[in-house]
Formats: sequence, structure tokens, C-alpha cells
Amino acid sequence: MRAASAGPVSAEPVPPTGAPAPGTVTRRRVLTMTANGLAVVVLWSALLLRNRPDELTPMSLARIPIEGIGLVLLVLFLSGRLTRAPSVVAVVVGVPLGVLTVLKVLEIGFFGVLDRPFNVVTDRGQLRSAVSFLVVSYGAVVGSAVTVGAVLMAVALLVGLPLAVGQVARLVQRRPAPSVVVVTILAMTWSAAAVAGAHAAPREPVAAWDTVQFATREMKDSTRALAARRRFDAAVRADAYRAPGSADLAGLRGKDVLLVFVESYGRVAVTGSASQKVQTVLDADTRQLKAVGFGARSAYLTSPTFGGVSWLAHATLQSGVWVDNQSSYDRLLSGHRTSLASAFGRAGWRTAAVLPSDRAPWPEGQAYYGFDRVYDSSDLGYAGPSFGFSSMPDQYALQAFQRIEAMDTSAAPLMAEIDLASSHGPWAPQPTMVGWDRLGDGSVFDAIHARAQTAAALWSHRDRVPAAYMTSIEYSLTALLGFIEKYGNDKLVVIMLGDHQPATIVSGFGGNRDVPVSVLARDPQVLARISGWGWQDGLRPHAGAPVWRMDAFRDRFLAAYSGPSVQVAGEGK
Repeated sequence: MRAASAGPVSAEPVPPTGAPAPGTVTRRRVLTMTANGLAVVVLWSALLLRNRPDELTPMSLARIPIEGIGLVLLVLFLSGRLTRAPSVVAVVVGVPLGVLTVLKVLEIGFFGVLDRPFNVVTDRGQLRSAVSFLVVSYGAVVGSAVTVGAVLMAVALLVGLPLAVGQVARLVQRRPAPSVVVVTILAMTWSAAAVAGAHAAPREPVAAWDTVQFATREMKDSTRALAARRRFDAAVRADAYRAPGSADLAGLRGKDVLLVFVESYGRVAVTGSASQKVQTVLDADTRQLKAVGFGARSAYLTSPTFGGVSWLAHATLQSGVWVDNQSSYDRLLSGHRTSLASAFGRAGWRTAAVLPSDRAPWPEGQAYYGFDRVYDSSDLGYAGPSFGFSSMPDQYALQAFQRIEAMDTSAAPLMAEIDLASSHGPWAPQPTMVGWDRLGDGSVFDAIHARAQTAAALWSHRDRVPAAYMTSIEYSLTALLGFIEKYGNDKLVVIMLGDHQPATIVSGFGGNRDVPVSVLARDPQVLARISGWGWQDGLRPHAGAPVWRMDAFRDRFLAAYSGPSVQVAGEGK
């Protein structure tokens, strides 16, 4: 009798008890391969990431990072000695790489606007200013979104890069033989490329060691920053005008002196074909002001900053020391070095700061600079709309200043710093000139604002931004020079200058940091005092005009206008 059949026999092998199903194995393999590939891409990109936006090109990734070769060799070396080699490498290599990559991203932003690297010793305080600029210029929603995005990106880099390094290390540990072959090929290629000087593209050497160079430079920059801080403190203490009476300013006795900063008014605004309209404004106003008795002398000053952080330029000009970072600025304001404003105050002038776009109290204006009064946006009676970063149009701010000071019956002359902001980025929306008698409380600008291009619309066409910048400078200069023509008298002396060049989208990378500066006066004795400076006649400095560092201005100015009077050529004959 035959045994009963147990049913058909399956052709598929039966997996051992407890083994994963074949589909699960395939999915795990795909996930592992994906994780490995993603980790390699992330690590490779981080090692080759440039710290300048003008160098972020696809070909920058077509290079071989020596640090990646070193990482594989390190894992191979540790694998036979440490069972947890991938975890150790993830911490020892991944965490510092995450920090360096965050610093690179910060430098991309700094180079993109300020055309200089970020310094961990001196620039940490400027991150708050960047957030404030975004909120004021683009609104709280955009500013908050960008801030949250930046924080999330930093967290992703600080977490993701150690994970990527650990994943690559585990891959190398599991597959040592293929890893040796790959790293040998890469090392030989790197060495040959280094010897031959091979490039994947101009400025893109195949044999790369960017991260090592970047880390070394960061350490050197931090060391230099600490040394520069000591030199800065010594310069602050070496004050030739510390003693009362050291600057009598006799050459300006009885004059009202206005120190007017025009935001982002840089050399790029008065040179080249793109600046033709600005040049026309300056030349026309030179003639118009001359017709009502005003003369002008102009040159260039080299600013300590570029693209933003205007207060560094203001502090440098006022103090006579080179203030090129936030740390130095904070240290200056905590001391007692003589500012131009305090020198005028000691010599008998009443002093004021007019900050139309400041939205918060500025106690340092009195505590350090020595201003008797500080007028911010809440003090000028403006009832119209904001224009981008600027709380109010320059034309209104200037007339409000005139109105406030005209009501002051004090016999003492006035020295005032006025910070105009209509030419501040993002250069949209922009105001236009209206009749001086129509300004009122500023509500006349409601209709102008409603028709103006928004910042979002302008920056969606980045090629239009340089022209918008030039238009903003044209407006600010027209407002200021129109103010001088309308309200100027024999007592008025104006120092008109820029604070820095505009951002790289206008000025480009690696440009100079020169800004135009002009001294205007109706009294010929005032201009005679600076005849030895060699400054050019008129409001537009030409290519060959003198160039001073901005920190040289305070001492030269105080020396020129203190002491015995100067005879004007032609007088007394």
C-alpha cells in the first residue's frame, strides 16, 4: 500500500526559521545603498564647498578632496584596532566638519553682502543685525522664515555631517578590500593632478584640500583678530584730542556744521557708464549751488566696511580709529575717545544726531558720541509709509530736522550728524521728490508708495537691482542738495559722504571700499582752511582725486579748523 501524498512540493527554498523574507532583504539592501550613496555625496560636497558665492560652480565638485582620502585611510587604520571605529570617526571628524561647514555657509553670506569673510572672534554680534535688516526690509514673515530656515540648516549640518561620516566609515569597515582599491586610485590621481597642476576649470584645481586650508585660515584669522584687538585698544588710548581745548575749531566759529552720511553712496555711484545719471545730478547741483554762493571740495575716503554695517563707518569717521568689526565698535563705545561731536560740544556747539530710520533708543549717542539730542524715527512726526528699510524718505527727514532746529532759539551754533537711509538696500520701494511745501506730515507719500515697485518684485529680477540702486542714490543726493539750496545760508557748512560701497550685487566682488566725500560752504574762509588737502573742486570727485583712509579724517579736520585763521587768496591786496 502506498503512502498518502503530502501535496505538491514547492520549488521555492524555505527560509530558515527567524530569517527575514526575501523582499525585506531587498528593501534593506536598497535602503543601505541609498544611505551609503547619500552619505558619500553629502561628505564629498561638504569637503569641496567653497566659502565664496562667486566660486560656487558645478565644476568645484569635480575635484578630489584630500580630506576624503585621509578619512578612508583613518577608518582602515582604526578598524583593526577599535570595534567602534565608525562611531569614533563620526565624532572626531564629523563634528568638526559640521562646524566648519556652518562657518563656510556664514562666509558665503558675508562675502555675498560685505565681500569679506566671517570672523568668529569679531562678527558674532552682526548676526542679530542681519535678522533685523530682513525683518525691517521684507517684513516679519519673510524675516522670521529666513531666520528659522537658517537655524534649521545649521542644525541639519551639525547633525547630518557626523551621521554621513559615520555611514561612510561603516561602509569602509564592512568592505575594506574595495575601499583600499578606491582610495588608492583617488590618491594616485590626486598626486598626479597636484604635480601636473591639473584643473577641472579655471581656479578649480583637481587636487583639492579646501577644508584643511579653510580650517587653518580660520585659526590664523582668529589669532590675528585677538592681536588686532590689542592694537585697537592701544590706538583708542592714543588720543591727540583727549584734553579739553585741544581743538578750538576757531575756523568754524559761528557755523552750523552738518555731517551727512548718504547710505551706500560708494565710488561705484560716481564712476562708470552706469552712474551717468548720478554724475549728472552732482554736476548740475555743483553749478546750481555755485550760483547761490556755495563752493565744494571733494575726494574719496576708504571705508572700513563694505555693503552694510554702516555704524562702523560712522564710528571710524567720528573717532579717528579704524573700526572694521562689531567687537571693535563695542569696545570703542565703552571708552572715552574724543569724537567729532564731543569735540564740537567742548568748543561751544550744541550737538544732535538725526537718525530717521532708527526704531529704538540709542543711549550710546549721548554716552559715547556726546550728542546733546538724538532724534530717531519717533521724533520727526512722520505719518507716511516706510520705504523698505527706510522709515521715511530723506526729503521729509531733512525738512523735519530743519523744522525742529528752526524752533530752537538757542544762540549756540549747531553740529549735527544726519544719517540718510533712502538709498539703503533692498532699494525698493523707492520714494520720489515732491514739492518742499507739500511734505506736511508725510502722508503725501502714501500714493507714491502704493505705485512703487516692491522689494520682492525687484529682487525677482536681480539684473534690475543695480539700476534701482543708482536711482536711490540719485534721489538721496537730489533731496540733500535741494535742501542745501533751499535752506542754506552763510552759516551752513556741510560734510557730505557715503558710509560704504553697496553690496556685491552692485559693486561686484573684490572691489575697493572708497566713498565720495565733499565739504560744502558759502564762506570762502571755510574752504580755504582745507586748500592744502588737494581735494578737487565741485561735488563729483574724479578718478585722480585724493584717497584717505576714513580714520584719518577726524584729526585732519580738527587740525584744519583749529588755530589761527587762513587768508583767502586775493584778500588783503
